[in-house]
Amino acid sequence: MATGLGFDDLALGRLALVVTELATNLVRHAKEGLLLIGVYSQAEVPTIEVICVDRGPGIRDISDSVTDGVSTAGTSGTGLGAVKRLSSQFLIFSKADCATVVVARMTADNSSLNSVQHQDLALTYAGICVSAPGETVSGDSWACRRTGANASLVIADGLGHGPEAAEAADAAVSVFMRKSGPGAADVIESCHAALRATRGAAIAAIDIDVEARSVSYCGAGNISARIINGAEDRTLMSQHGTVGLQIRKVQTIQYELPPHALFVAHSDGIVTRWVLKDVPELLACDPIILAAYLIRNNLRGRDDAAVVVVQCN
Repeated sequence: MATGLGFDDLALGRLALVVTELATNLVRHAKEGLLLIGVYSQAEVPTIEVICVDRGPGIRDISDSVTDGVSTAGTSGTGLGAVKRLSSQFLIFSKADCATVVVARMTADNSSLNSVQHQDLALTYAGICVSAPGETVSGDSWACRRTGANASLVIADGLGHGPEAAEAADAAVSVFMRKSGPGAADVIESCHAALRATRGAAIAAIDIDVEARSVSYCGAGNISARIINGAEDRTLMSQHGTVGLQIRKVQTIQYELPPHALFVAHSDGIVTRWVLKDVPELLACDPIILAAYLIRNNLRGRDDAAVVVVQCN
């Protein structure tokens, strides 16, 4: 994957050290660990994203664990400090007896990505997409387009899994990417026409306007979406049907966007009734941290899965 993005030998060596260190940590310390590797699409330079997530026992002293040279397992990589030093961007969350999430983003030219933390932006987003066991492609897909205080996104779950499901989901994303500006209902209607030659998909299209404090949601099929801000947790409604096969009249529903809210959407590869009462700290984390936590703790394990998290300031 990295070679295809133009990583040279030096960059490949840095990536190999990071992956080895994180994988070794999972084997030696973690419970039910998971290592995810993909392309980070929000960077202007080619970037690999490595995500390490588990169910515990957690790191009791994060500041000590990311000190260069500290390695409780005695590995040659010298611990998480080396991962942080070698990464273009390093994110970590850990809670004792609960979970640890480490995200290392690696650029081909070793440039820093800390400037894309977007602390001054009205919203930030992240997503993860994984394939069903035994498959080499995912039948789920997603995309997001951000413009200032606004964002439009789509998440699609192709019927079944494997290459034909991926064809349907990718077709939905292609329709979305050809459009500009908001228009959730228009995205679903256009997808319905474009996906007639495929097996169809469950799709949700969303427009978020932080300044107007509103979310426009239009969905068909088993896509789940929620708005959460710590004080309330609201589920958004999708209509029955399969885009590309049969859907009723497309309708967009408007929802209020509370202050400091998270918008979370995912396919049915993730359990619907997940809760964050034991880890409320995740609401303040980078969106990729929550996305990884949901994948690790709520993955059904027999289907493709995609989750998108949008943090609205």
